Amino acid sequence: MPATRASTSFPSGRPSTAPSEDKVAAALLRRLPTEVAYALARWKNIGVSSLFYRASRRFPKAISRFLIEGARRRLPAGYDVERHFTPRYKPWDQRLCLVPRGDIFKAIRRGAASVVTDTIETFTERGIRLRSGEELEADIIVTATGLELQLFGGAELWVDGRRIDVHETMAYRAMMLGGVPNLAFAVGYTNASWTLKVELVAEYVCRLLRHMDAHGYASCRPRLDPSVPEAPLLNFSAGYVARALPELPRGGARYPWRVFEDYALDRITLKAAPIDDGVLDFER
Repeated sequence: MPATRASTSFPSGRPSTAPSEDKVAAALLRRLPTEVAYALARWKNIGVSSLFYRASRRFPKAISRFLIEGARRRLPAGYDVERHFTPRYKPWDQRLCLVPRGDIFKAIRRGAASVVTDTIETFTERGIRLRSGEELEADIIVTATGLELQLFGGAELWVDGRRIDVHETMAYRAMMLGGVPNLAFAVGYTNASWTLKVELVAEYVCRLLRHMDAHGYASCRPRLDPSVPEAPLLNFSAGYVARALPELPRGGARYPWRVFEDYALDRITLKAAPIDDGVLDFER
């Protein structure tokens, strides 16, 4: 199947370039105890990322112009920015690519790298041939399209002799499956660092295990509520996510089945919400 290289958003303006050093963190470390400085720098980075995401969703045209013009300023005069750095989707419909120290733009300016936006027709002895007829010579080809997500490493779920169709289940707090006992998993954020959500899930699961130990429970499972409207588990238009949706559990439109792509809100709900919330069923 021919593969297409679609244009990608590269945040390249000063607020969103990835520098080699966080100057704010460095300044905090010079003036504050290490633990305090790291905590403040962490929340600063989370806040900046969250604000940029919210602005992208609320003002997509303005943020798109900001990104494209930022790339244009860093590229050679006359470079075809519209073709190579203007994606078909709005900012944060798919992930944005950060540019460490703007290195890709520097490489393009000095002629050490180039970008080609086209459809790959086939491999050749010397590289790849594009649909336009152009042949690109290559010593190494790295495939970066056609990714297929695999849930639970491909393992099947069975409960009491019945195979569970994961897509027919609903995700409780985006970490457990309705009707499935003693199973937790972690799905990170699509709009921020993946590990932020994974950390919250790990802490919640530890709280859940301590609660079960304290009360002598051997199992727990979320109780499905048929009245909860469905919603996608991942509200993300990337091709690899769209292809995987028929294999993924569903989200719900109401808490605690709703998936929040918001670290601050998840931090409050997952750290403060009672374990025995009337949705989890416990058994000894």
